[in-house]
Amino acid sequence: MLKELQSVEQSHGRTSSEWASAQCDLGNLLFNSDQFDRAAECFRDACAHPPVGDSAAFKNFLTYRLNLGMALLMAGRLDEAEAELRRNLREREEFYGREHPGYAYALEQLADVLIRRGELAQARQAAEEAVGIFWEAGHERVAGAMALRAEIVLASGGGDAVFPGLDQLPDEIVELIVLTVTARVRQVPATARPVLTHLAATLESHLGPDHQATLKAFAELANSGHDSGDQTGRVEAIEKLLASYDRQGRAEDALMAVLGLAVAQDAAGDVDGSLKTYEQALARADGIGRHDLRAQVLRNWGLALSSAGRPAEAEQRLRAAVTEAGLSGDDELLGRARIALGLFLQHEERLDEARELVEAGLTTLDVAHPEAIQGRGHLGAIMAGRSCGCGDTREAIAQAFREFVIGRLPHDLLAELEVTLDGGDFQIGVQLVREPTEDELKQLNAVFESATAEFRGRLAAAG
Repeated sequence: MLKELQSVEQSHGRTSSEWASAQCDLGNLLFNSDQFDRAAECFRDACAHPPVGDSAAFKNFLTYRLNLGMALLMAGRLDEAEAELRRNLREREEFYGREHPGYAYALEQLADVLIRRGELAQARQAAEEAVGIFWEAGHERVAGAMALRAEIVLASGGGDAVFPGLDQLPDEIVELIVLTVTARVRQVPATARPVLTHLAATLESHLGPDHQATLKAFAELANSGHDSGDQTGRVEAIEKLLASYDRQGRAEDALMAVLGLAVAQDAAGDVDGSLKTYEQALARADGIGRHDLRAQVLRNWGLALSSAGRPAEAEQRLRAAVTEAGLSGDDELLGRARIALGLFLQHEERLDEARELVEAGLTTLDVAHPEAIQGRGHLGAIMAGRSCGCGDTREAIAQAFREFVIGRLPHDLLAELEVTLDGGDFQIGVQLVREPTEDELKQLNAVFESATAEFRGRLAAAG
């Protein structure tokens, strides 16, 4: 994108609409990579030269300004975000008029900023106006505006209806509301999770417990319960899903729900209930009759038994999981089952068996797989004769990065590849056997970029 931007600048100049469009494209890439401050500067540059006398170009300019406000919002720069969005609102009013959805776009984003600033009265006014405009136009963006309005109503503690007119909307708009609320829960859980709880109950009442939108809401409620630590709410949401899947005869979905329920029960402190649920899960997998499902249940059950201090039963389940995974023909599942059993045996101080299993597991997993990285980190501890301590995860990530690159390049190209960690990023040293061709150089750059993108997240998770 930087090369493209430079090319456009050379061809059209920094004041051209083409250059502004390229800045916006780069800003969008950075925004979607969570680099909000950098994205904001790109959008600001895109807004530097408002076009005159070109309606289509000015529409794009209005989008760039809106994007600038959104990037500043996500960067936490709320004062600047509000100023840019209010300016955008004035520009849109002059261009579109106050009844046009194009005007409501900025109203919706302004409401979001005001919610986060605690200006609930002003946020309510902006959200209500946006809902009204989108509703009259029959525009799908009514979903986002209604989600924001609901958040404001609940945060304000008033007795107003949270989702008025929900039963008048088509299913696809209702599902968009669920998606919007879900995204909000990840961004601002304190104010948005009560909306999701209310929405799930409302959909269950209005659309029925088996409607797809209802199930989506309860699934997201279960996920957010994990993130927020509300294990009781998580268990209740999964039980709703399980009951629906059983009513509909969706056996595999029900099995996945049972596995999720067992994890939630364990997290809630109900260890005995969790282990009984795993037993029920195995019975369901037996009924479906697939080796891969049996392997997944047995692996998870074995790990839970190990955590509960029941090693003999844990080993039995984990060994059965390896057998079932082998029969399934699923190499990834087999690798995960072997590594799970290997790590269990490591902690039981049976290091020779542990090493054999972890090494075998690594042969069938992609080097970037999280459990391959975990296994590689533990393997270092096993080879050092340690039953715990579990190795250096960061070093394992660096080694996985190296293997990822080597496995994707011509075998006669690299003489040496050194990957080390410096703080929160990778330092790479490369020596080549020969001069690469132009295509090989492009491949080399692409592989390193892919590896960096793949493993930065793993590195952040490892701390």
